[in-house]
Amino acid sequence: MKLIIEKNEDSVAQVAADIIKKEILNNKKMNICFATGNSPLKTYNNLIKMYENKEISFKNITSFNLDEYVGISKENPCSYHYFMHQNLFNKIDINPKNINLPNGNGDIKKNGQEYEKLIVQKGGIDLMILGIGVNGHIAFNEPGSKLESRTREIELTESTIEANKIYFKNKDEVPKTAISMGLATILEAKKIILIATGQSKSQAIFNTIHGEITEKNPASFLNKHNDVTLIIDEKAAKLLKN
Repeated sequence: MKLIIEKNEDSVAQVAADIIKKEILNNKKMNICFATGNSPLKTYNNLIKMYENKEISFKNITSFNLDEYVGISKENPCSYHYFMHQNLFNKIDINPKNINLPNGNGDIKKNGQEYEKLIVQKGGIDLMILGIGVNGHIAFNEPGSKLESRTREIELTESTIEANKIYFKNKDEVPKTAISMGLATILEAKKIILIATGQSKSQAIFNTIHGEITEKNPASFLNKHNDVTLIIDEKAAKLLKN
């Protein structure tokens, strides 16, 4: 596991975007799995600028996403479908046919199985972009998630619901479950980068780097992968020594 500590979230976003840019330029055709939430937003803004400056193109990129809430429509401003299109997809040259997100409506079990099959059919994930929750979750793999888990419906913990209420009118509107890519699926990606900023993520980062590898901290399983880079700011690194 490689650790990069930057001064602030702007520097983190630049480093992350530069890594993604390098991967795109080195691969004529690749599959990228995107994360949602505040952590990658500035990184996506940098990627948009790189596209506008003709530094990179997304024409040959196939996208996947980590997760989606269960029971809300794609058009809902709180959905991750809406988030990704508003904050990235609508502003770059990605082919809409190459955009894939998990389906949080209908038969969730079947949706998860089909999503897993699609990832395999497309050749797997080349680059995985992750954030991390205050409780150590990656995607929506909450504490207790199994290492062998695949895309499925997950009950969200109270801390996750609390953290995500900022995107809704009130806490009661936050869905209680989500469909999420599993830990096994995530760890099958060829390359993984994790973006974390702010003091609220410092304990999760400390536990991921120095804690035991355990289901209680899903992010700790990243230590089992041979190409993971954590890109964090000084606030997120606050508890780290040396």
